[in-house]
Amino acid sequence: MAKASSKPNETILVTGGAGFIGSQTCKMLAQEGLVPVTLDNLTTGHREDVKWGPLVVGDVNDHACLARLMRQYQPTAVIHFAAVTAVGESVTDPGKYYRNNVSGSLSLLEAMRDFGIKDLVFSSSAAVYGNPMRSPIPEDHVVVPINPYGSTKLMMERIMSDFAAAHGLRFVALRYFNAAGSDPGGEIGERHDPETHLIPLVLDAALGRRANVTVFGNDYPTLDGTCIRDYIHVADLADAHLRALAYLREGGHEQAFNLGTGQGYSVKEVIAGVQRVTGRKVPHVVGERRAGDPPELVADPLRAKRLLDWTPKHSSLDTIINHAWAFRKKI
Repeated sequence: MAKASSKPNETILVTGGAGFIGSQTCKMLAQEGLVPVTLDNLTTGHREDVKWGPLVVGDVNDHACLARLMRQYQPTAVIHFAAVTAVGESVTDPGKYYRNNVSGSLSLLEAMRDFGIKDLVFSSSAAVYGNPMRSPIPEDHVVVPINPYGSTKLMMERIMSDFAAAHGLRFVALRYFNAAGSDPGGEIGERHDPETHLIPLVLDAALGRRANVTVFGNDYPTLDGTCIRDYIHVADLADAHLRALAYLREGGHEQAFNLGTGQGYSVKEVIAGVQRVTGRKVPHVVGERRAGDPPELVADPLRAKRLLDWTPKHSSLDTIINHAWAFRKKI
């Protein structure tokens, strides 16, 4: 499948386009001749990472802002990243997650309906699966989220299905596993405040920026007792979004796609990988399990390979660590 074909100055609205995955996707959209228009409230995104198209500072919950943006830029499709994403925080502050991830997304869907925009690529999550009953996980696996973050993503998948039936919305839900790495060109990368993702935390420990990294639980039913995750490079994620948009424009059916590699790594294996790539020791301590963490999340990515012609090109663990390391040392 080819990536999305473009018309001169065709605009794509990218909500959350100042964030880690959003900014990488904006770069790739621009490389394909599209104009990404970023809507971001900059609570977690970075203004300086919006380099490939206009930035509108605003919130998806702001109906008036959405209407102004739609009138001014007339986007032909939407890629929707804007959300809060920390699993642990969703357990302690669920209202924040339902307000941002559900209410905000519903506001966006209503604006798309009002302005006749039909195509939506939605940032979903492997968190919809909860504690999986088999691994790797196919898209038809039962969906029983075990934390509010996952519940908000599943709720939006159902709401989008209702909008498809009622209003002709065409959507794809991309269920990410663990986004990682940094821009292969070194222009942008992963910068969260506070940082919650494992690989940048381990790299910071290797750099001496933190005393150690905490391993949250070492008594899970896995080979070494630590959680196993499927890490997918941010550039491969961005590529999948363009392919998903092309899929919709070629008449593809509304459905979910797993974005992962099919290969899982434990926390201890990631730490060992960082030590191998960087040549530095990583001090680490064992802490209590985090609420809402399943023991293992590994994707079955065959549907995306078959229907989107998508194959990760940068997602070996060493490549992910190398790109993340190169960026982390600069910031």
